Amino acid sequence: MKPPSPSATRTRLGAGLLAALALTFALVGCPGMGRRASGTLLPPNAASPLTAPGTAGGLVIQAGILQSATGCRIETRRFAPRQPRTQTPVILAHGFLRDQRRLEGLAIALAERGIPAVTLNLCNSRPWDGRHVQNGRDMIAVARDLGARQVVYAGFSAGGLAALVAGRLDPTAVGVLVLDLVDTQGIGVGMARALDKPLIGLAGEPAGCNAGNNGRAVFAVSPKARLIPVAGASHCDFESPTDWLCEAVCTGVDAGSPARRQVIIEQSVAAVSDLLGLPRTVTPEA
Repeated sequence: MKPPSPSATRTRLGAGLLAALALTFALVGCPGMGRRASGTLLPPNAASPLTAPGTAGGLVIQAGILQSATGCRIETRRFAPRQPRTQTPVILAHGFLRDQRRLEGLAIALAERGIPAVTLNLCNSRPWDGRHVQNGRDMIAVARDLGARQVVYAGFSAGGLAALVAGRLDPTAVGVLVLDLVDTQGIGVGMARALDKPLIGLAGEPAGCNAGNNGRAVFAVSPKARLIPVAGASHCDFESPTDWLCEAVCTGVDAGSPARRQVIIEQSVAAVSDLLGLPRTVTPEA
């Protein structure tokens, strides 16, 4: 095979560099550009499939689709325990430009403890506009579609911001759980000030991918807030599962750890149990 000419090589390298720079801006954001959120901006990883709908490991998994008020399609996965301890579901929202696969591990862990869980794809977010308030309204729409009388809203990063919006706006919410919350435009602080339900948060170490832990400010203004620091945890640790892209972009202290991820899952299940008034120690369903 004939080797490429020097000019062709330079062209390819230049194109690769531009692509890398574009990806970096998409992943970590640019604080001075418009309305973009400053947290994790990670696109879906098509190589990591969703758990197929059906019955697996004692759980019933059901796929669903409903329409957002804006017209886009909200895809969901329902993780139903065979022996539920509560009828109150937990609605789980992923990070900015991620998808519902990234919280599947937590959804399964909740369902294994008898707590129904639902993940969703936030279909309204765009790279230039997170549309976090609409995302919160979409979470409420999912709860209404379930016919839930009460609900816990939970989310990771910008998904935590959507969960906070939903918890503030939905009178049927009994509490909110946020994982390494990233705030933007003061939305989280504004919602937390008026939140009349318990707010529990898990937070990792400050780093670029969680905007220097700017979500911690939310807990200072909410009278019913409780923040649980997770020592050494990176932003990627709060996804379950995460992927190579998150771990490649969130370097240094942000490198992921499977062991810490499991700790975060267990702490999240315990936090939801507290919000629901359920005993923490329950053997997962076989």
